[in-house]
Order: sequence, then structure tokens, then C-alpha cells
Amino acid sequence: MDNEISKQSIAHGIDLVDFPRIQEMVDRHGKHFLDRVFTPYEQGYAEKKYKAEKLAGRFAAKEAVLKMLGTGWRGKIAWTDIEVVNNPVGQPQVNLHGEVEHIAAQQGISSIALSITHTANFAIASAVAIRNHDGKE
Repeated sequence: MDNEISKQSIAHGIDLVDFPRIQEMVDRHGKHFLDRVFTPYEQGYAEKKYKAEKLAGRFAAKEAVLKMLGTGWRGKIAWTDIEVVNNPVGQPQVNLHGEVEHIAAQQGISSIALSITHTANFAIASAVAIRNHDGKE
């Protein structure tokens, strides 16, 4: 029964990150942390302005996606398997790579709706799985 429910339900993940936590990691580990967690695109996006805020938003989005998938960060999953980019009007979107792309495909996820918002010290992200229903389920 649980298997049938998971095939029909939409998965959701959410995460909250405070800027000082991300800033501390950047200050402590520098380029090593940035390269391990963020793609070159994400690092370039954050360099433009509000670096800690932008990085925190992307980190929260990555966590939200992992929660949505039900995996957490483990096994062969790399932080850079999840890349947050912006479409031409600035809306955040998710590109999946590597192990995370494989897991999403196994779950029948065709795309992910993503939302990121910020307050004075926090970033929150919400990720919703969209499954392609082709009548085979």
C-alpha cells in the first residue's frame, strides 16, 4: 500500500538556513567549501551581491531537494549534483546531475518546482516534485 501511495503523491521538501552558518563555513574552509557545495554557476551568482544570503538560499534549496527525494545527503550524492540556476526572469530552477538525477528518474520525477525566500538572517527553500503521469502507473 505504501508503494501505491508514493506513486500517486507529490513529494515536498523544505529547509531553513541562517546566513551566519554559511558565512562561518566560507570563512573557515574557503574555496574548498565553496567548490564542494556549489557549482561554478552558483558561486558566480553569489559573487554579484549579498554573497552569504545567496549561498544560504542555494544551500537551503539543495537540502530541500534531498528531503523531497527522501534521501538526505549520503552515499554517492554530491552537493553539486543539485544546481540552482535562474531562468531569464530570475525564477530559481533546479538542474540535477549525477546520482541525484538518477534517483529522481527512478522516482519518476520529471521536474522540480522551487521557491526560495530570505529574511534578515535566514533563507528558506521549498522544493516540490512534479511527476510525469503517462498513464502507465
